[in-house]
Amino acid sequence: MAQRKPPAETFNIAIVAQSGRLQYEAILFAASLRARAPGFKGRLLLLEPQPGPKWAGYPAIRNIEVRSLLENEFGAEFLPFESRHFGQDYPYGNKIEGLSVLPEGEPFVFFDTDTLITGDLTEVPFDFERPSASLRREGTWPKIELYGPGYGAIWKSLYDKFGLDYDSSLDLSQPDEYWKRYLYFNAGYFYYKCPRQFGDLFLEYALAIRDDPPRELVCQPMNPWLDQVALPLVIHKLGGGRDALPEGLLDGTVSCHYRVLSMLYAREHDRVVEVLEEVASPNRVKKTLKNYDPVKRLVFQGRGQKVRDMFDRDNLPAREQAIRNRIKREGFWMR
Repeated sequence: MAQRKPPAETFNIAIVAQSGRLQYEAILFAASLRARAPGFKGRLLLLEPQPGPKWAGYPAIRNIEVRSLLENEFGAEFLPFESRHFGQDYPYGNKIEGLSVLPEGEPFVFFDTDTLITGDLTEVPFDFERPSASLRREGTWPKIELYGPGYGAIWKSLYDKFGLDYDSSLDLSQPDEYWKRYLYFNAGYFYYKCPRQFGDLFLEYALAIRDDPPRELVCQPMNPWLDQVALPLVIHKLGGGRDALPEGLLDGTVSCHYRVLSMLYAREHDRVVEVLEEVASPNRVKKTLKNYDPVKRLVFQGRGQKVRDMFDRDNLPAREQAIRNRIKREGFWMR
């Protein structure tokens, strides 16, 4: 277990903000941050991809009401960046390329935009010398083929490719060839002392895996998993790991990576629903969020509570897909 450190004094928070769904999720994130962590003194930085050859449409936020709400109501700052390597074909690459415009040498925490802050983030004892990321994940990658290489061979091929010590990354309390034995994160949050160092390495590893993968990965899907394949290698290289934060804070009492609003109502703690409905309720916020159908129907029209009534949070299905399928069958699935 990690030793408990005092909370870090100042750090920046970064999320991706772009047109479509993410602009409304950014409002919910910013509103929850201000409501639940009023003592946060860092900057809230919105990584905004700009139009260019990697995008078929216009990824930046044109909605004046949304921009005004984020900047003037919640004190967020837009940081535009150019998509040079990913873009439309792999939008998860925004969290990799966007790190290049964050202030160099300033500690940061990146959150996926579909996250709510539910407690005082300033009390989290981040050790920015030891990076880490979200452990709220399932064994989504690699996909083991009947006659193909196993977990160990696949992960070791990646560590070998980048000259990293594979053995020290293993959780030896877990059985051989069980996915939890191998360093694997969800990219819903991650942090480090310098976004440029982290981002440069993240980009280097992601591009190398995409463009020149080890032969053990020949049958492995890379979309949408590329960021989560590269992320543990980056964290391991920079001296971090799976035990860098006390359990139960991020992805616990302090933050919730809900991913989809329908899933939030199905499985999250009552506290998360209360935060969502509270921060969405002020008139100016509500007026803007009404333009986003999932919030309009699930939050303001009460359909979320109908989803909530379908599930026993103390006895949820073991696999997330089973929850999704039931919500879809009942006609309440909204992203």
